[in-house]
Amino acid sequence: MGRQRQFRGRAVDGILLLDKPAGITSNDALQQVKRIYAAAKAGHTGALDPLATGMLPICLGEATKFSQFLLEADKRYRVVAKLGLRTDTSDADGEVVETRPVNVTDEALAVALDSFRGTTQQIPSMYSALKYQGKPLYHYAREGIEVPRESRPITVFELILVRFEGDELELEIHCSKGTYIRTIVDDLGELLGCGAHVAVLRRLAVAGYPSERMVTLEQLEEILENCRAQEILPRLELDPLLLPMDTAVAGLPEVNMSELVAGYINQGQAVQVSGAPSQGQVRMTVGEQRIFIGVGEIDDDGKVAPKRLVR
Repeated sequence: MGRQRQFRGRAVDGILLLDKPAGITSNDALQQVKRIYAAAKAGHTGALDPLATGMLPICLGEATKFSQFLLEADKRYRVVAKLGLRTDTSDADGEVVETRPVNVTDEALAVALDSFRGTTQQIPSMYSALKYQGKPLYHYAREGIEVPRESRPITVFELILVRFEGDELELEIHCSKGTYIRTIVDDLGELLGCGAHVAVLRRLAVAGYPSERMVTLEQLEEILENCRAQEILPRLELDPLLLPMDTAVAGLPEVNMSELVAGYINQGQAVQVSGAPSQGQVRMTVGEQRIFIGVGEIDDDGKVAPKRLVR
């Protein structure tokens, strides 16, 4: 008899709202959560820079199938910008490339800020994770290579001036997916003629997730240690912190179906469901208990076709 394959983690499904600490990458944070939960499968939903803190939804198990919906969700940030210093990465982790005096009036600031509200075009930083010929832009930046980047439409739904004192500016920004706050701050510094970089960045919200459900790595480690000390299964304390996986697709219209109809969906077949929308993606649930079974798409015949199914 050969040796049995090593067990590589347990099946646990749900979404953890991690309050990411500063100083580590989003992938480091993900790996720590995966270890604490002993999860077989995990993925995050849009990286935060090492310097940044705040909400990082981490999908475990089957929830990873729906992480794309959180990648595409609106985000809200609180940022402190330092005026007068421009860095190569547009944040405090980078090298200072330019120092200029700060002579910014309230009026000039108000005009500059207004130019970022609404839908505009943004050229991503060379220090972003966007891919160019298969490699992230930051890979080229570290080699000192500048590559062409296409501007992308972004929407700033709300931009609030929280504080302006001397060479510090604090803003709250509610924006669409793919918006680089570092780039907004760098572009703002250039508009004001003094340069600027991100000193502090915190993600306050992703989609409609409640900030009060965020937990820190320290809290998770403490729960794990306490459970081990008391000889309690850690999952009994850790799993209740997870949000249901269908919260990632809460914005999609629901199509509720009988178990019989769901059987066809689970076999990969498109089905006719009364009351379904005429187009787009839908959140599929079954029976009176509204058990989530995945995401479907309305096909050309007006039927609900399975797209991503929960196993």
